[in-house]
Amino acid sequence: MQVFNVQGMTCGHCVKAVTRAVQEKDAAAQVEVDLAARQVRVRSVLEAPQLLAAIREEGYEAQVA
Repeated sequence: MQVFNVQGMTCGHCVKAVTRAVQEKDAAAQVEVDLAARQVRVRSVLEAPQLLAAIREEGYEAQVA
């Protein structure tokens, strides 16, 4: 499980946008978003840089936790 700190997520739409962005790159990815902690946990075959790029493409600031 890879964990990322993601800034700018405020609502359910943000959760869906981040989840969709990751799953567009890896359809089998498991994504868990904790809005309160501003964390996204991802189980995926992709490497962290690829996942970070997908999240950032949605307009969110992200870094490895």
